[in-house]
Amino acid sequence: MTARVREAAEADRFAAETERFRRELVAHCYRMVGSAHDAEDLVQETYLRAWRAYGGFEGRASVRSWLYKIATNVCLSAVRPRRMRVLPSGLTGPRAAPDRPPRQVAPDEVAWLEPMPDTRPPGDDPATAVIARESLRLALVASLQHLPARQRAILLLREVLAFSAAETAQILGTTTAAVKSGLQRARARLAELEPEPEELLEPADARARALLEGYLEAFGRSDVSLLEHVLRADATLEATPFRDWQAGRVNCLRMLDAYVLGAPGDWRMLPTTANGQPAAVAYHRDPGGVLRAHDVVVLAATVTGISRVVAFHDPALFALFGFPDVLPG
Repeated sequence: MTARVREAAEADRFAAETERFRRELVAHCYRMVGSAHDAEDLVQETYLRAWRAYGGFEGRASVRSWLYKIATNVCLSAVRPRRMRVLPSGLTGPRAAPDRPPRQVAPDEVAWLEPMPDTRPPGDDPATAVIARESLRLALVASLQHLPARQRAILLLREVLAFSAAETAQILGTTTAAVKSGLQRARARLAELEPEPEELLEPADARARALLEGYLEAFGRSDVSLLEHVLRADATLEATPFRDWQAGRVNCLRMLDAYVLGAPGDWRMLPTTANGQPAAVAYHRDPGGVLRAHDVVVLAATVTGISRVVAFHDPALFALFGFPDVLPG
């Protein structure tokens, strides 16, 4: 067997043993860094490092835990020099009233959290899929970014990925006692950030679909009265890259009516899912009449209505979600 044939055979074995973990590694890296784009790049780096080390892999740990060790350390190295990714609500309190257009933040001033498109492999266990979606909920991922990076890693490895304390210690190169202590501190900090996590509807729930359809119809018609029927009285509305955000349905509706909705036909929204929540990609009609990619909107759907709307004004996200930059017609 020639060296080239042996290398090809080894590459095939590597792919057979590792590729089935790629989707969950992307989700793990996203939870760690808060950016879908960065997560893809970090997983690429993980597989590159894993391939380089594959010849020395002796199987003392499972392939899955070996890959998570590489991916977690890649993420820890990546987040060290970078700014924490946040949402507008992580910067300041809500505006008292929408008396002016929201203030845009300079690109180099803040690193924004990004949404994550939902990807569920065919045949994936439904119960496992629900757990995975819950661990990607936008509010949780935003809260995770406020934890020190190693605490974040400990929490995710122990409570989302169900690694044991000993396995987590081996992945992070620390002691079991340090893992247990770090997990306690991470739980306490998360409880401060989100003391009562909301019960959100699954995207496939008929009630969630109805709320999303109502939101899309309201924008298609530029009808603020339709929005009133789907937003909760305590709803919040925020959008990157703007510092100002609104709390309370009255303030949300005033801001949207005054500065966003425009005329009927200005918007066209297409349904999707992101972060385990109902979502939409929004196209806005430019002065030439072309519907261009504008933002990705993620909704927190509850049994009593939409409690939170987060819009991400970044057309570069559309390719990640599998949508074109421009809609025909």
